[in-house]
Amino acid sequence: MEIKTGKGSIPLVVLLAIWSVSAIASLPGLAISPILGDLNKVFPKVTDLEIQMLTSLPSLLIIPFVLLSGKLSEGRDKQRILAVGLSIFFLSGVACLFLRSIVSLIVASCILGIGAGMVIPLSTGLVVEYFTGDRRVRQLGYSSAINNLTLVVATVVTGYLANVDWHLPFLVYTLPGLSLVLSFFLRRRPPEPEPARSIQLRNKRIDWRKLVGLMLFYFFITYAVLAIVYYASFLIDDYRIRNSFSGVLIALFFLAIMLPGLFVDRIIRRLRSWVNFVALLSVAAGLLCLGLFRSEAMLVVGALLAGYGYGIMQPVIYDKAATIAPPRSATLALSCVMAMNYLAVMICPFVVDLFRDLFHTHGERFPFLFNAVLVAVMAAVTWMRRADFTLGLGEEYYRD
Repeated sequence: MEIKTGKGSIPLVVLLAIWSVSAIASLPGLAISPILGDLNKVFPKVTDLEIQMLTSLPSLLIIPFVLLSGKLSEGRDKQRILAVGLSIFFLSGVACLFLRSIVSLIVASCILGIGAGMVIPLSTGLVVEYFTGDRRVRQLGYSSAINNLTLVVATVVTGYLANVDWHLPFLVYTLPGLSLVLSFFLRRRPPEPEPARSIQLRNKRIDWRKLVGLMLFYFFITYAVLAIVYYASFLIDDYRIRNSFSGVLIALFFLAIMLPGLFVDRIIRRLRSWVNFVALLSVAAGLLCLGLFRSEAMLVVGALLAGYGYGIMQPVIYDKAATIAPPRSATLALSCVMAMNYLAVMICPFVVDLFRDLFHTHGERFPFLFNAVLVAVMAAVTWMRRADFTLGLGEEYYRD
């Protein structure tokens, strides 16, 4: 079976290899989350700081290696960078299954973060290399959907595995082994060059002004929706709803991010320059629902609206980043954008706490209401600048 790419066609197994890389991009830190509460019992002499280092240090290392991988991809074989990154990711994940000291787990997790950082830019970079035009937009949507669906499924699976043995959640870190096997098919079928009509060929170098705008916009929307991930459990506790419901909300949030990725090309064709404005309104409405209403039904609506809006904007930003760089630099441009995701993950709690202190409030609704206001302001700015490349979709984006 051959899959059309806009440049020609590729075998289905090559597409599966690309999808497999997208599937593992969000795994770092996942295995640790179900067992964090139990690690004090597993390692009774360790401090809370040491436990936090299991998640914070790998995330910190991912950022520079995402950027390094993007830079290396300009002048070196991307398949080799992918193979090295997947190998490091896989072997460090296997090691975590057998390590029994907190120090060795921290070291292995840091090495895993290095491997993951090398792989993450290629989760979208491969899509950009193999596809072009509308088919690229569609595949970037699929990539985003697969990424978030894997995150939801793996979170559920690791939660059950953690109840059996605290080592078993690290099994999810062996999934890069499958991607490593499939990556050999990428070597056998390299991508075709960009067609002469491609907008990328008009660029001699990365348009850094536009790229910085995309980076800041991606950082902002990621920071805004992370309130759900970080503060849903506190909100649920404040509303005196059963604790397990916060997990349901977060799972629904990631599922909602997945959904628009399946048909994002049709959403773009329908909304055109209004796409980010409508998506931002959806995020703002979702955060308001979470901050204003106490009923479970409205909280579910809020999580779905916020996730859906974010899920529209994410693949659009990735595609824009690819169009403002020549083909050899597209992965570097994407790595700069994707690094913003991990930067937002790291500093979101600090930003929220800063504004809580400024407003002299520590209410559990504050992160949702405050971020809803920020997103609403951004939506108003987007409405006024909907022809702008970053906030809207200018005519040059459609010209093919």
